[in-house]
Order: sequence, then C-alpha cells, then structure tokens
Amino acid sequence: MSKDGNMLAIAERLHAELAQARDLLEGVRIAEALLFASAEPLAEDEIAARLPVGVSVERVMEEMVRSYSGRGVNCVCIAGRWALRTAHDLSDVLVREVQEPRKLSRAAMETLAIIAYHQPVTRAEIEEIRGVSTSKGTLDTLIETGWVRLRGRRRSPGRPVTYGTTPNFLDHFGLEQIDDLPGLEELKGAGFIEGRIPPGMSIPSPSDAESLREDEEPLDDSDLFMPLPIEGDDDEGGAGEGEDEEDTRDEDAAGERGI
Repeated sequence: MSKDGNMLAIAERLHAELAQARDLLEGVRIAEALLFASAEPLAEDEIAARLPVGVSVERVMEEMVRSYSGRGVNCVCIAGRWALRTAHDLSDVLVREVQEPRKLSRAAMETLAIIAYHQPVTRAEIEEIRGVSTSKGTLDTLIETGWVRLRGRRRSPGRPVTYGTTPNFLDHFGLEQIDDLPGLEELKGAGFIEGRIPPGMSIPSPSDAESLREDEEPLDDSDLFMPLPIEGDDDEGGAGEGEDEEDTRDEDAAGERGI
C-alpha cells in the first residue's frame, strides 16, 4: 500500500474512532438526563431505547459509574435498574435536610426480616418462626410501605398467600439484590447475634424473583381487586397462644402507617 493509502486509512480510522467517542459522549449525556429526570430507577432497555444507534448501553453505564465515582452523587445499579443516588458517606450531612420518618414497630420489623430472609413465605410460617400470631395490621403496614408484596399462593391445603419483598425494599436498604442481605458473620459483627454461632446454623436462601416457585401458583384474578383473606384465621392458627402485645397494638392503631 502506498504512503498516501496508509495516510488515508489512518485518517479514516481516526475519523471512525472520533465518531464513536462523540456518540458515546452523547449517550452518556442522554443517560444522565434520563436518570436525573426519572422519579424511579430505569432498566437498561429503557435507557438503550433513547441512545444513538450503535451505542452500547453497557459502555454508557460503565462510563456513568466511572464519571460519578467519588462525587457527591453516584450512579448505582439497584435490583437491575439504574439511578442517581447521593453518596453514602454524605448521609450524615444530608440527614438534617430530610424529615425524620416514623419507625416501624418491633413486630413489623421482625415480620419484615422474616419475609426478607425466608421468602416466599406464608403468614403461618412467619408465625411459626416468631412464635406468636401476626396481626393483619402488621402485614398491611408492610404492604402499604411498598416493601412487601403478595407473590402467589402455596400449593398446599388452604392455598395460603405467599409474601415476598419488592424492588422498593432493595432501594430503601441500599441492596443491589436480595443475596446482598447480611450473612451470619455480618449480623454477629453488628451485634444482632451474641455468643457463639451454633454448629449447622445457616442463613436461608431467599428468592425475590418475579417467577413463582414450583410450590407456588398465581394469584386469582379476584385477588388483584379484592382484599385477600389472611390464611390461618380458622384452619392454620398461629404458633403461639395468641397475638403478642405489639401486634395487638399494631392492629388497633391501623391508622399508624409509618416507615
């Protein structure tokens, strides 16, 4: 190839690389604008639909993560969806700017933890683990916060409803996926477990997948429009003698829907 031919090939390659760089930069600007304007985290296919033709959404998001790394706002992936979030190490600076949320009761926190670690789980199974009955008001509160959802019905007598967590749960607690829940050693280090861990003790393997397990079946159409009867009231009584004091207070104070 002649010298002129080599120079032409180099010029064409440089031109193509510059065009790709411009398209990537434009893609990053578009993705940044989409995430900034969106009230909810966005899936990659939602972002890809707005990018210039030929621009890889994976490369765009990698560049977004790199660009926002170390800044006051980070580009993070939450439950497979992308969002802009304030940096965790600045939380103490921002806490004064945020209205303090009301806290969940101890009974609600225990129920939420059981659902998170044991999902999909029924009310009767929650009561067996807690050792006391769980009021309908407690489950209603968790559903209204958007952290717990009705998954389906267990393929067993009575067809009890199964519960699981939502993407909002992952978002609120800063988890990318349900597998990021603290393990035994982390819980012990945080002071939630005292003393030696018994041999054979392990953390369950929860599943928050949209698809149902083999022992689950879809909710009926009527379940989506009518209040669901909570299983266990008649046939599956709770594991304890009666509702604990906190659960009773939750049901009596059904109007208290705090976070």
